[in-house]
Amino acid sequence: MIVVMRTGAKEEQIQRVLDKIHREGLKEHVSRGVERTIIGLVGDVRKIQKGQLEAIEGVDKVMTVLKPFKLASRDFHPEDTKIKINGITVGDKQVMVMAGPCAVESREQIIETAKAIKNAGAHILRGGAFKPRTSPYAFQGMGEEGLKLLAEAKNETGLPIITEAMDIQSIDLVAKYADIVQIGARNMQNFKLLKEVGKIDKPVMLKRGMSATLNEFLMSAEYIMSEGNEKVILCERGIRTFVEYSRNTLDLNIVPVLKRMTHLPVVVDPSHGTGKYEMVKPMAMASVAAGADGLMVEVHPRPEDAVSDGDQSLTFQRFEDMMKGIGPVAEAVGRSL
Repeated sequence: MIVVMRTGAKEEQIQRVLDKIHREGLKEHVSRGVERTIIGLVGDVRKIQKGQLEAIEGVDKVMTVLKPFKLASRDFHPEDTKIKINGITVGDKQVMVMAGPCAVESREQIIETAKAIKNAGAHILRGGAFKPRTSPYAFQGMGEEGLKLLAEAKNETGLPIITEAMDIQSIDLVAKYADIVQIGARNMQNFKLLKEVGKIDKPVMLKRGMSATLNEFLMSAEYIMSEGNEKVILCERGIRTFVEYSRNTLDLNIVPVLKRMTHLPVVVDPSHGTGKYEMVKPMAMASVAAGADGLMVEVHPRPEDAVSDGDQSLTFQRFEDMMKGIGPVAEAVGRSL
């Protein structure tokens, strides 16, 4: 349920609505626009009657929201959410580029990569310290040592860090070092983990599960937001289909749909979405054209020696070439890089 206040509604009128909501044991989500304030009711709205809210002075109308995801819905929050991170903004006119290796392997590797991507125009450093792998025998990451190396690379370059938390036990440790906490595709429906990251005061980037529907994706975001953390970034990273020429199928259809249905920033990962380095640049350009707010790209100084995902990682030169390619596309759709 949504309460739309009249243009110019007074603070005491808004507070009367909030007091009524609280008396009924519900929570609220308040969105203050330039002209109007919209109040979303969170909880069992059957406890309250529309007529009771419409009777409060200053209320324009009360609307029922049919979508299962409330807090992520643009009905609740008509204006785009803009998430500020160390002086940059995700969800604004500038397309944010997150880049770096799949896994942190050494001090030399991560610092060399951080300097290279910054010189090419990247805004955020990505790198995995904890790695969920299909095989139990594959490299699982450096753990806290990897987080420390990411922090050192941040100190060297000034780039904010995004890295993944794999389980509840690692959240506090990851949040200690990271500027953005990533929830990977395999954990998209790990609801206990989602609720816990919903309690931290850090932006969370949620990756779409490889077989997840649109509603399942947004309901996972709702789990995070329902715990109080509204700084959620959505990431399309490819879904599993019948194609054999790429690792996954990058579902760019979902980008404009998400931008219409939700106020949250949308990032695309063309590296995991394709699994092949030669496809990353064209799909990155297509992602920006489709309306993505950002990109997440894997970059490695020597992909042939990478312990993880070398076949989809760009060299420094190829990353620089990609950045040059997406610049004109961003400009063509009214954005910047």
